Amino acid sequence: MKLKFKVQPYQTNAVEAVVDCFAGQVNTSRIKYRVDPGMVKDKAGRGQDSLLEVEGFKNADIQLSGLQLLDNIRAVQRRQNLFMSNSLVKSAGCDINLDVEMETGTGKTYCYIKTIFEMNKRYGWSKFIVVVPSVAIREGVYKSLEITADHFTENYGKKARFFIYNSKQLHHLESFSSDAGINVMVINIQAFASRGADNRRIYDELDDFQSRKPIDVIAANRPILILDEPQKMEGRATLESLAKFNPLMILRYSATHRTTHNKVHRLDALDAYNQKLVKKIAVRGITVKGLAGTNAYLYLESIEISKQAPVARIELEVKLKSGGIRRRIVRLEKGADLFAQSNELDQYRGFVISQIDATKDTVEFTNGHELRAGDATGDVTEGTIRRIQIRETIKAHLEKERKLFSQGIKVLSLFFIDEVAKYRDYDQTDDKGEYARIFEEEYQLLKQETLGELVFDNEEYRKYLDNILPERTHNGYFAIDKKTKQFKDPKFKTRGQNAGLSDDVDAYDLILKDKERLLGFEEPTRFIFSHSALREGWDNPNVFVMCMLKHSDNTISRRQEVGRGLRLCVNEQGDRMDHPAIVHDINVLSVVASESYKDFVANLQQEISDSLSARPRKADEAYFTGKILTTESGQMEVTPAMAKQLYRYLLKNDYTDDADQVTEEYHAAKGNGELAKLPDELAPYADQIFLLVDSVFSDALLPKPEDDRGPKTNPLNDNFKKKEFQELWSRINRKAVYRVDFDSDELVRKCVAALNQDLRITPLQYRIQAGIQSANLTDEQLKKGQGFVVSDTSTEAHNASVLSMVKYDLLGKLAENTQLKRKTVAEILSGIEAVAFGQFKTNPEHFISEASRLIKEQKASVIIKRLSYDETTEVHDADIFTAAQTKQDFTRASEKLKNHIYDYVLGPG
Repeated sequence: MKLKFKVQPYQTNAVEAVVDCFAGQVNTSRIKYRVDPGMVKDKAGRGQDSLLEVEGFKNADIQLSGLQLLDNIRAVQRRQNLFMSNSLVKSAGCDINLDVEMETGTGKTYCYIKTIFEMNKRYGWSKFIVVVPSVAIREGVYKSLEITADHFTENYGKKARFFIYNSKQLHHLESFSSDAGINVMVINIQAFASRGADNRRIYDELDDFQSRKPIDVIAANRPILILDEPQKMEGRATLESLAKFNPLMILRYSATHRTTHNKVHRLDALDAYNQKLVKKIAVRGITVKGLAGTNAYLYLESIEISKQAPVARIELEVKLKSGGIRRRIVRLEKGADLFAQSNELDQYRGFVISQIDATKDTVEFTNGHELRAGDATGDVTEGTIRRIQIRETIKAHLEKERKLFSQGIKVLSLFFIDEVAKYRDYDQTDDKGEYARIFEEEYQLLKQETLGELVFDNEEYRKYLDNILPERTHNGYFAIDKKTKQFKDPKFKTRGQNAGLSDDVDAYDLILKDKERLLGFEEPTRFIFSHSALREGWDNPNVFVMCMLKHSDNTISRRQEVGRGLRLCVNEQGDRMDHPAIVHDINVLSVVASESYKDFVANLQQEISDSLSARPRKADEAYFTGKILTTESGQMEVTPAMAKQLYRYLLKNDYTDDADQVTEEYHAAKGNGELAKLPDELAPYADQIFLLVDSVFSDALLPKPEDDRGPKTNPLNDNFKKKEFQELWSRINRKAVYRVDFDSDELVRKCVAALNQDLRITPLQYRIQAGIQSANLTDEQLKKGQGFVVSDTSTEAHNASVLSMVKYDLLGKLAENTQLKRKTVAEILSGIEAVAFGQFKTNPEHFISEASRLIKEQKASVIIKRLSYDETTEVHDADIFTAAQTKQDFTRASEKLKNHIYDYVLGPG
C-alpha cells in the first residue's frame, strides 16, 4: 500500500509562518556563479587548475534589511499571539534564525519539506540542507522525501533532487551545485562535527575531489539550513561547524526547543492534543505490591461485567496432579476461595473474595487485602513482570483489532527490548529467545479465548485471526551481522544528547523499508520487537500499543517513548483517519508500563508541563494588552482599557485565581457552554478572546491519559448541551416522592379471582422406553454403549399425590417469591376453589411457580393504579446520566449516533 498525503490547514499555517517572514523578497531564481573546478594532477602528482568550466546556481542573497525582516517576523508572531521579538537573534554565524515548534507526530518533516517547495516557488531559493542529530532521523527524513515526492510534484509541478551526504560519494555535491532545480542534502552532525578521520574529510582538500574541500563547495551555494531536533545540536563545536556552511538562514524544527531564537510558530503538546492532531493516550500500569506475611502470587488482570455479577480475572498458582505448580488465569466471582481454587496451596489460606467492584476495578479479600486491576503481589520477579507486560500488550492489541478490523485499519504493536538475545537466542535449536517464547505462549491462549468470543459474530475478523500462526505474527527489527546474517545488539552512544541511540544504518533501513508493507493485512506481522537503541527509527502511524520490555533508565523520557506512537493512523488505502468527529474514538495509543498508572501519568504530565515554557502562565492585563483581534475592517489591538475589562471579568467570575492563573472553573464552564457573558465592548470578539485565555497554561488543559483497564464509560456528548434538550431536561428533572395507598383486601380478592380463573398446572410426566439387545454384538458396539436398540417409547402422566414423598412449605415459598406476608398468602389460598387448590398435589413445583407469577401480576396492578408522585423543590444533577455507569464493551456498540445524548447504545449480549 502507499501512504496518501493531503493539505492540512494546521500544516499550511506552519509553512506560511516561515515563508511570510520574507514578504517583499524578490524572486531571483537561478542566480549563477562559477563553481570552483578544483585541480587535476598529472602522473607526477603535480597539480594544475582544471580546464573544466562549471556553472552553478546558488541561493540569492536576502534583499530585505534587518528592520524589514524584524517587522515581518513580528507580524507573523502577532497574528499567532506569540511573544514578540525585539531583535534578530544571531546564532551559528547566521543573522536569521527562526524557530518552529511542532509536537511529535504532527508532521514537522512534512512541513519543512513543503516549506522548501514554497520558498522555491515564492523566492526562487533552491539549495537546502537538512541537518539531523542521528542516523535514525537522517534515514527517516530521506524516507519522507521519497514517499512525499509524488504528492509535492502534484502540488508544485516539480520534483526535488535529494541525497544523503557521504564523504566517499562526493559526486552528489557537484550536482547539488550545478543543478538549477530544488536540491536537498541530508546530513547528520557526525559527518562534520566529530573527530573521526572519515568525518573530518569534509574540511580536507581531497585528491578524489580535485583537491577541493567539500565544505567550500557547499558554502558557495549559500544554503538554507533546516535543523531537525536542534536541541541536540547546541554544543559550541557543533554551532561553530554550522557557521562554516555559510547559511543564508537557519530554520529550526522541534517539539522541545531548549534555546529560543525568533519563534514564528507554535503547535505544542496542548495544541496538538486539543486539536486532535495526535493520538489519545491510554495506560495499562502494572504495580508490584507487597503482602505482609505471605508469598501468595496474585495478579488481577481485569474485571468483567456479566449479567449476574462482576467477575475477576485473576492469575494465581495452581497445584497440578503431578505435584508441580503452574500459574493460571481463572475467572472468579464473589465468595471464591483461592485456597480451593489453587488445589489447596497453603499460601492462599484466607484469600476469599469478599467484594468485586467493577466501577473502581478492585477486588477485596476477607483477610483485608485489596487488589486493583494491574496489581501484582507476592512472588513477583522481573520475569513475571515481563510476562504480564507481554500478555497485556497482546490483550490490548486484540481488543483494538476487533474494533478496527472492519474499518480496514491494521493494528501494530511495538515492543522495545534492551538486548537481542531476549528475542533471538541462537544457542537454542529454534533460535527463540525468552520473550519470543513467552509471546507465542500467551498469544496462543488469548487468540483461542478471542476466537471463542467471536463464534456468533465478526466472521471476517475471526477468519483473519484464525489464519495467522503465532510464530508468523511477530518479527524483529535489529542490526544484522553482515557475516553471520544474524541479529546483533547495536552499538549505541553512552554520552551526550544522543545517549542510548544507535547509528546502525542497516537496522534503520530495514525498519523504514517495511514501513508501508506492514500497514497491509496481507502481511501477517502485527507485533514488532525492536532494540530500545533504535527507538527513533520508528514512526509507523499504525502503532496502537507500545510496551517497554527494558530496564528503566533516566535517559529516555516518557514523552519521547510515547512519541513513537502518536501519529494518527491510516487505513488500508493509505487514507489518514483524522475526521474530527471520530479521530479520538479510533486513534488511542495504549502504553503498557512497568509502573503504576498514576505514576506513569503524573510523570508524563510533568514532562509535558515542563516543555511548555513558551506558554504564558498568567492571564493578567499585561498579557492581553496589544494582542490582535480580527474585525470586519481588518485587525485591531487589545487596548489597555479592554485588557483591564477582560481581567476584571475573569477575576469576578472566579475564572482566574489570586496568582492570575486560569482556574478549573473556567474550563468547566467553557466545556459546559456556561461561560458568563462578556462586557458589551468585548462581546463581539468572544471567540477570539476565549482563544487568548485558552493559550494561557493551565493544569486543566494537560492531556489526561485514560486508565486502559479502568471503567469504560459512555460520556454525554454535545447534544446534551443543546438548547432544545436543556429545555426538555429543565421540565423533567424535578425530584419527587411517591406514595402507594395499598389495600390488602382488594389485593386478596383480585388474587383469588386470578388463581381460580388462570391457574393451570401440568401433571408430572414420565417417559417409558423399551429396547432389545442387538444381534451379533461387536466389542466396538459394547464400548460405545450400542448393545441395545430402542423399540418403543411412551409418555405417561403421573396423577397420584406426591405429598407423601416431599414436604413443602407452601406458605413460606409463596411469601418469599411474592414479598407478601404469610398471613396475606394464607388468606389468598383459603379463598380459592377446591379444584384450583387441588392441583398442588399433582405438581407442587409448578403450582408454586405459577401461583407466584399470578399473585405478583395482581400485586403490580394494584400498586400502579394507586401510585402517586409529588414533586419537591429539588432537581436532579446532570451527573445522574453518568454516575451509575460501569465498565462497558464498546466493541458491541451500535454505530456512533447523531441524535442522542450518548455516542453509543450497547446492544444485547
